Amino acid sequence: MNPWAVDAGCPRSCAERAAVRVDAAEAARRYAALAREVGGALALGERLADGDTARARARRVLRALGVRLDAGPVPLRVPGGGAGTLVVANHVSWLDVVALLAVEPVAFVAKREVGRWPVVGTLARRLGTRFIDREGGRRELPLMVRELAGTLADGHTVLVFPQATTWCSPSGGRFRRAVFQAALDAGVPVRPVTVTYRLGRAESTVPAFLGDEGFGASLGRVVSARGLSVRVEAHAPVHGADRKELAQAAWAAVTGRSRTAVPRTRPVPLRAAALTEAGRGPWPAPAADPPARLVPDRRTG
Repeated sequence: MNPWAVDAGCPRSCAERAAVRVDAAEAARRYAALAREVGGALALGERLADGDTARARARRVLRALGVRLDAGPVPLRVPGGGAGTLVVANHVSWLDVVALLAVEPVAFVAKREVGRWPVVGTLARRLGTRFIDREGGRRELPLMVRELAGTLADGHTVLVFPQATTWCSPSGGRFRRAVFQAALDAGVPVRPVTVTYRLGRAESTVPAFLGDEGFGASLGRVVSARGLSVRVEAHAPVHGADRKELAQAAWAAVTGRSRTAVPRTRPVPLRAAALTEAGRGPWPAPAADPPARLVPDRRTG
């Protein structure tokens, strides 16, 4: 069994369009503002790796998109001791990364193929993203854990999405356990974080990036939505004697549910089940890529 195998996640039909949208002129203005911010970020070169610079640029990207940031008072990094922090969050959208960077500079762990995406891959490398090979199987797992543990022990704060794929709500998909072993080996705290999106007062799936959907469709929903906000809520650090307990405790904190409710099989969302009954099946997980070391990569791409 491949330890990197991921749940199917939600189908793209779970991502809904906003009922109230901006007009064409405002949407065009947002696209233009986003293009300026991305171009500016590329022009920064390696300076983008500076924490304050990355946070300021991420906030400008959110403003360009018309997305309001709502962040709680708790920092992502657990203060004290000089050790790093393993930050774990649910995964809804490509916009999660922007929102988390807008709160506090952190390094990310991402699948290897992200590093090959145009523009996004270059920006990811400049931000110090660590890329992993999900097809490497069990032979790559100890190396990943060891290198991530070393990064954490050196005092770095690293964010991982343990669900391994995107879901339309925080409670979708179990947390993979391997990354929690790295925190145990490094002796660093684990900070659970919940990312949620809202339109007005209602939770929204508008920004979700799901299934085999193209990036343009997801971006279009975000640009056209009126009143979209993202909430980043950091919870108290969790503890456990082993990686299973840590994963369960983190999942419970992120979802607000009991540890005993952690999904133990691959959950199929209702809409995915409907597609399966129609003979179309749930959308497949993204393909993986060649292995790479989990060390800060500040090359300009």
